[in-house]
Amino acid sequence: MEAAVFVFSLLDCCALIFLSVYFIITLSDLECDYINARSCCSKLNKWVIPELVGHTIVTVLMLISLHWFIFLLNLPVATWNIYRFVMVPSGNMGVFDPTEIHNRGQLKSHMKEAMIKLGFHLLCFFMYLYSMILALIND
Repeated sequence: MEAAVFVFSLLDCCALIFLSVYFIITLSDLECDYINARSCCSKLNKWVIPELVGHTIVTVLMLISLHWFIFLLNLPVATWNIYRFVMVPSGNMGVFDPTEIHNRGQLKSHMKEAMIKLGFHLLCFFMYLYSMILALIND
């Protein structure tokens, strides 16, 4: 049972790593003017909810399986994703808005956030891999 939790977490983490890399590539394309702001934001906003759901599921799964350290490690990122999604101003296209992405350094902050999430998900990937191997050995 414990190994199954970490296998699911590992697969979910791989999907989140892929999304983080996709966000970085798309934002860097916008930064270099390879795509316009509207198409960039529509591409990125499509993946905000799947990222939110994926990370929240892993956080709740760690709470249910009583892995407190991993739960407490995932909780701030899950809370940040939920906060960011809920606090979208009315009238905006989504978390990524084409009219505001070039204002006030939002592009740089979105890029920094994607890089931090990539590092976090890579750390979690190796932690889940180690925990899965440990759970398989103990069974």
